[in-house]
Amino acid sequence: MWFKKVSARTYVWVANRDKPVSDKNTAKLTIFAGNLVLLDESQTQVWSTNLTSTSQNSAYVVAVLLDNGNLILRDNHDASESDPLWQSFDHPTDTWLPGGKLKLDNKTKQPQYLTSWKNKEDPATGLFSLVLDPKGTNELHILRNRSEEYWTSGPWDEHNFQMLFSSNFFFMSNENESYFTYSLYGNNTSTMSWFLMDISGQMKQLTLLENAQQWSLFKSMPSDQCDVYDFCGAFGSCTGNSMPSCNCLTGFKPMSASEWNLGDYSGGCVRKTRLQCESSNPSDGEKDGFLAMPNMLLPKLAQFLGAGNSEDCESICLKNCSCTAFAVTSSGCLVWNGDLLNVPQLSSPDSRKGTLYLKLAASDIPDTNSIINEPASKSKGSSVSVSSIIGISFSIVAILACIFAYLRKRKIAQMRSERENVRRNARRLFDRDLEVLEEKDNEGIEVPYFDFESILKATDNFSDARKLGQGGYGPVYKGELEDGQLIAVKRLSSVSSQGLREFKNEVILIAKLQHRNLVRLRGYCIKVNEKILLYEYMPNKSLDSFLFDRTRCALLDWQKRFDIILGVARGLLYLHQDSRLRVIHRDLKTSNILLDEEMQPKISDFGLARIVGGKETEANTERVAGTYGYMSPEYALDGHFSTKSDIFSFGVVLLEIISGKKNTGFYHSEQEASLLGYAWGLWTENKLLDLMALSLHETCDVNQFTRCAHIGLLCVQDDPSDRPSMSNVVTMLDSETATLPTPKQPTFFARSRGLLISASSSKPATSLQVDSSYLEGR
Repeated sequence: MWFKKVSARTYVWVANRDKPVSDKNTAKLTIFAGNLVLLDESQTQVWSTNLTSTSQNSAYVVAVLLDNGNLILRDNHDASESDPLWQSFDHPTDTWLPGGKLKLDNKTKQPQYLTSWKNKEDPATGLFSLVLDPKGTNELHILRNRSEEYWTSGPWDEHNFQMLFSSNFFFMSNENESYFTYSLYGNNTSTMSWFLMDISGQMKQLTLLENAQQWSLFKSMPSDQCDVYDFCGAFGSCTGNSMPSCNCLTGFKPMSASEWNLGDYSGGCVRKTRLQCESSNPSDGEKDGFLAMPNMLLPKLAQFLGAGNSEDCESICLKNCSCTAFAVTSSGCLVWNGDLLNVPQLSSPDSRKGTLYLKLAASDIPDTNSIINEPASKSKGSSVSVSSIIGISFSIVAILACIFAYLRKRKIAQMRSERENVRRNARRLFDRDLEVLEEKDNEGIEVPYFDFESILKATDNFSDARKLGQGGYGPVYKGELEDGQLIAVKRLSSVSSQGLREFKNEVILIAKLQHRNLVRLRGYCIKVNEKILLYEYMPNKSLDSFLFDRTRCALLDWQKRFDIILGVARGLLYLHQDSRLRVIHRDLKTSNILLDEEMQPKISDFGLARIVGGKETEANTERVAGTYGYMSPEYALDGHFSTKSDIFSFGVVLLEIISGKKNTGFYHSEQEASLLGYAWGLWTENKLLDLMALSLHETCDVNQFTRCAHIGLLCVQDDPSDRPSMSNVVTMLDSETATLPTPKQPTFFARSRGLLISASSSKPATSLQVDSSYLEGR
C-alpha cells in the first residue's frame, strides 16, 4: 500500500515482505475460505491472513481499504460493522500511520514490532525495530535484531514523551493489551504527520504540508545517526551528524558494495588482506603489524588485561590471532577480539576516546606507520687472495662512495628542510590570512587538513583519466582516499583569479554550513602555490551538464526538475535566513549546482560568497565578481549586492531549468537577445507554455510549470525591492493556491554595437565595471 496523492511513491505496508513473488503479472490476490490470500504464478500460496475461524458467512467476507490506510477483512452482511475479522494495523511493517496502534500483549508480554526495511529497495525485514517496552515502563524502545536496545523515548507523562516527537499521542491499557496511538493531525491541522522506522535505525517523523507533493523530515530519533549502535557494521566508522556516512577502517573494504550503495551497512567491512597468522603457513610472508589511530571512540566489549605498557599489549595481541586491536589506558591494557563496532574518530574532546592500535596485514599498513628494521650483516674474516694494490683501490673507491653518499644524504636533508620551511611559511601565511578573515570568529577551520602527497595518491597524480571537468578556477578530479571514500578534488589554477582570500573564504564558509542542499566539504590542502578543496563526490556532476545536453536533458523529467528547483530554493533559504551565518552566495548558476546519485541538488562554489552580520541583508563592493548572465543589474552596475541579488540569480536558474535554454548566448531575435527577454515577451503575449523545454511535453504539470515561470519572472525584476524573499519563493513553490503578484519588466541585457545596454533603459551601461577575469563561464 502507498500514499495515493503524493507524486513520489511512498509505501506504508507490505504483506509478503520476506516472500516476494517472482512475476507480479501472474500473481493473484484473492479471498479464499474467509482469508485474504496471495498466490504466485504457480498458484501456490505465498501469504495469507491466516484466520483460523471467520464469520459463519465466510463467503461474504470482503477486503476494504479504509481512508486511514488500514486494510481490513469484514463480513459484508454485518450491518453493525463491528471489529474487523483482520486488519493490517495489527500487522505493521515499517510505518506507523495515524490511528494505528503500537501494542503490547499484557498476558504474554510479547510486543508488536515496527521493523525497518532491509535497504532502500528491499522491503524484507531489516535490522531495526520499534516496540512498546515489555517491562511495562510505557516507553518506546528501538532495538537492533529485536534484542539489542540502544534508544528509548523516555517516560510517558500522560501527554507526551520526554525525548520524542510533537504529536497527539494517546496511551490505553486494559487486561489484554497496552498500546499507543496518535491522531491524524498535529497542532497544525493543515499538516499530516506519520512515523517511519527507517533503515538508518532512526525513528523518523515525516510531515506533508497541505497541497505539497513531497514529505519533509520533521524530526528523527536518535537525532545523530552515528549514535545508532553498529550502524556501519563490523570495522565500519560513522562520520557526520545530519548527513552521516559510513567508511571502512584502513585495511578494510565493504563486504557488499551493492548493499552499501543502497544504504544497507549491516554487512560491515572485511579485510582487504588476510592476517599472516591466518594463513596456512604462518611462517611465510611479512609479520602482522598495527596501525595507530588516535582520537578514536574506543569500542565496547573490551577485555582488560591489567597493567602493562604498549610493548606488552602489542605482544599479547600479536600472539593471539583472534585479537583485532588493543589500546593502552591509564589503568592498563585493553584488547578486542573479533569484530570492532562503533569506532568513529572524534574531533571534539571526549573522555571515551583514545589511540586504538588496529591489527593489519603488513601490506595494508601505510608507509608512515610502518617500521622497517634492516638487519646488518657481519662477514667474518677471510684470507686475502688479491694484491695489495687492488685492495687499496677498493678502499679508495669505498671512501669516495662514503663521501658521495654523505654529501648526497646531506643534500637530500637540506632539500627536505627547505621544503618543510616553505610548507611552514605557507601555512603561516595561510593562518595569518585566516586571522584577518575571522576577526570575530575564533573557532577556526572545522574540516581536516590533507597533505599534498595523499591527494596526489588519491587522484593518480592528477591524471587526465580522473578529470571530471574544468572551470575558470581550475580543474576538478575524482579522487579515492585510502579508506575507499570517493571525493571531488578542486585544484585551483595558478592563474585563477580566486586567490588565497577566496580560497579561505570557501573553506571557512562551507565548513560551517550544513544543509542537505549544500555541497559538503571533506577537507582542504595548501602547499606553496597549490590550493585544493576536497568535496563529497557528486556522481551526476553539475546541473548544466544535463540541462544543455541534447541527449541527457531527457533524463530530467518535470518532477526531477521541479524537485531540483525546490531543493535549490531551500538551500538558498538556509543561507539567507536559517543558518548561523547569513550568507550571500553571489555566484549562483547551473554549473554551481551539483547533483548527487539521487539527483538531489547541492549548491557549491562559495569562493565569492560573503557573510553579512546580524540582520544585515546587503553590502557593497568595489570589485564586482561573478558570471555574466546571472548577475543582478544593481550588482553588475553599482557593485551593490544583497540577498535579493542571489534571488535574481535564482530566477535565471529557474527559467533555464524549465526552458532548457541558457540565458547567455540566447539569440531568439535581435529584440530578445536573452532568455529573460524571451520569457518576458511570452508573458506579455500570454504564451508562457511556449517556454517549456521540448523534452518536458509528456511529463510536465502545466499548472506547476506556469507557476514556476511566473515565479522566475518575479525573481528577475529590475528593482530588488520588487523581488520576493527566499522564504516567499519557497512558499509560492510549495503552494498551488497562493496568489502571485504581477511581475514587472525585468532588466535584461542586449548586445548593441559592442556595448551592454539595459533593455529597460535607453542609457548605455557605461558605469559597468567588472573584473574581466570573472566574465568567463566557470
